[in-house]
Amino acid sequence: MSEEVKFVPYDVARKIVGEIVDEEHLHEPDRRVLTVYGVNGKEICWFDTEELMGELDIKKMDKDKAKEVAVEYVFNHIPVWAVEDMVKALEKNAG
Repeated sequence: MSEEVKFVPYDVARKIVGEIVDEEHLHEPDRRVLTVYGVNGKEICWFDTEELMGELDIKKMDKDKAKEVAVEYVFNHIPVWAVEDMVKALEKNAG
């Protein structure tokens, strides 16, 4: 039985994500990924670009709209497990 993935709230993701970069997969040259980096410069997680485009039906959108939709999706799908330490630090600094 697998656990359901939990995501950080959108507003928290906006505070901890520093950059989302479309880049080549490290081990598969013909595969693209959206790599999410934290404000600390460390990699948080990544999303398969082709899967994301298919899921969001991005191929039918113009480039700017597609980017906007993909970024919003990413901000709403940052797994809690990937950023637990960053969230704790954020809460500690806020309190």
